[in-house]
Amino acid sequence: MNEVEAKKRVKVLREAINHHRHLYHVLDQQEISDQAYDSLEEELRQLEQAWPELITPNSPTQRVSGQVSAGFKKVKHEVAQWSFDDAFTEDDLRDFDGRVRKNLALPAEAKAEAGQKLSYLCELKIDGLKIVLTYRAGELLTAVTRGDGRVGEDVTTNVRTIKAVPLVLTRPIDIIVEGEIWLAKKELVRLNQERKKTGEAEFANPRNVAAGTIRQLDPRVVADRHLDIFIYDIAKASFSLPVTQKEELELLQTLGFKVNKSWRAVDTIDGAIDFWREWSHKKDNQDYWVDGVVIKVNKKADQDKLGYTGKAPRFAIAFKFPAEQATTVVEEIVFQVGRTGVITPVANLRPVVVAGTTVSRATLHNEDEIRRLDVRVGDTVIIQKAGDIIPDIISVLIDLRPKNSRPFVWPEELAECGGAIERVPGQVAWRCVDRHSFAQQKRRLYYFASKSAFDIPGLGPKVIDLLMANNLVARADDIFRLKKGDLLALPRMAEKSVEKLLTAIDSRRSVSLARFIISLSIPNVGEETALDLAEHFGDLAKLRGAGREELQAIEGVGEVVAEVIYDWFRLADNRALVDRLLKQVKIETGEVTPVGDLSLKNKIFVLTGTLPTLSRDQAKTLIRQNGGEVSSSVSSKTDFVLAGEEAGSKLAQAQKLGVKIITEIDFLKMI
Repeated sequence: MNEVEAKKRVKVLREAINHHRHLYHVLDQQEISDQAYDSLEEELRQLEQAWPELITPNSPTQRVSGQVSAGFKKVKHEVAQWSFDDAFTEDDLRDFDGRVRKNLALPAEAKAEAGQKLSYLCELKIDGLKIVLTYRAGELLTAVTRGDGRVGEDVTTNVRTIKAVPLVLTRPIDIIVEGEIWLAKKELVRLNQERKKTGEAEFANPRNVAAGTIRQLDPRVVADRHLDIFIYDIAKASFSLPVTQKEELELLQTLGFKVNKSWRAVDTIDGAIDFWREWSHKKDNQDYWVDGVVIKVNKKADQDKLGYTGKAPRFAIAFKFPAEQATTVVEEIVFQVGRTGVITPVANLRPVVVAGTTVSRATLHNEDEIRRLDVRVGDTVIIQKAGDIIPDIISVLIDLRPKNSRPFVWPEELAECGGAIERVPGQVAWRCVDRHSFAQQKRRLYYFASKSAFDIPGLGPKVIDLLMANNLVARADDIFRLKKGDLLALPRMAEKSVEKLLTAIDSRRSVSLARFIISLSIPNVGEETALDLAEHFGDLAKLRGAGREELQAIEGVGEVVAEVIYDWFRLADNRALVDRLLKQVKIETGEVTPVGDLSLKNKIFVLTGTLPTLSRDQAKTLIRQNGGEVSSSVSSKTDFVLAGEEAGSKLAQAQKLGVKIITEIDFLKMI
């Protein structure tokens, strides 16, 4: 993405974020999930980091969210209210730790001595509505929403109905505290059951219910919904505050406030990460919704030194749990053919983190689903992953749609099917008319990843079958778009094996011209013919543009093979395959050419077994460099069988035909 494209994207993202922010914070309405909203903000933040010149004072990333509703009395906060910056990965959290240490002039954790230790307090981030409570002489004076951070809404009468809010503290003190109003899961179920009986629309999520309830004009409605609260911070007090965040929570409890007890003081950032990991599994078992962990520098003196940015404290960060929803962009819509020939449309996406893993594909299910969503290439979409291998697209953000977008047109034919497709009678699914196409495609992919072609370790037939069965791979170029998140959800694919496979794939992004030609599965073009073509042309563009006569003139090609090669490169689908591959891999310059005295000229070799020091590829290269040829099968034309340990049937065939069998030592003497 260049700066011009980034500028356009930033503009539409800001418009969309402001739209959804107004709905959420002012009107208590919601068109997209919190996770999808966070994803939009995170994309904007990353773009602004990449192009700082695009940052404006009014960007959603530069100010506290929310505005004051015109229907409530406006109250100016005595203490400005801030939002937390977000962390989405462990690296984000370690970066936060690094910034804190730098600003406090502390060494890195590994080098810190006893007097330089830095402790953190980890608290649960409750998904609710922030509230600011002010007490005078120990009695509740006001309850005000956060609003825009400077001015909030006076909702004191409604908050007084929440039984967990103390109207009188245990000590007659002046204090301003901050907390989160929330609705219990069981209470949301009860309310929705009642609304269902009366024909009212059910509530979508607890945060909206809490916010909407607090803004009710009738306090009896508020009391009937049984809201709850957790208090987590002292903003201001008429006495000296405790020296640590931990002691502050303990003080809040003694004053009569309800404090969430699931907090932990840790001595390292690794301890904070452990707390986050623990609660990523425990959060769903609570009666309240938790969307992350807030991590704060524990010492108050350090907090004061660190201070605030324009919108957030430097001493704290919100480490979000992996979202099951995120927003991203549809880059391409492709089709994948299942074992029975049924066709599944799949969206290739701009890679995005969802449910803790990076994904690059989403299923579109069928033609009817594409029409229902009206999803198009270039659309910004909300994807959802809830245990599935690849996520679903659940909606399209029309406001972010490119002006030149066109409705997606379902094809009449597919190259993957070998031609025509048909709708399954009585179903929404389409399938290939040629039922054998899937098996052909599998064989092509097996050969593409084989040792003769791209030679991708770990990507054998079983793994390819698994990838195809789960709609992760349909074409050769799909292999190079696989992401860690795509593979981790597959059965028998642990993190270590996934990383090993992805490393192997990345190591093959540079390939010789001969191997590239072999990988295309052009009929009648094997290893030797591919080498002949690579030697003759030395450049793929020249091969693609070669005429029949030039191809026929190449030794070892002939009229029939020349016609096949010529026709293959003239088919649009084949040209498209080559173009897609060239976006993923680079063809190395300099093919294997004969050197030395050509001592093996016109000699045909077959290799079998494991050689003591040479790999199979090294031996083949040496044979070709010295003028010899390599064959995959033993025949009466074979001159030598180069045999190593655990030689198989080729050795027996050589003995039967009287072909000379040599060892690696014999072979090296020959060259």
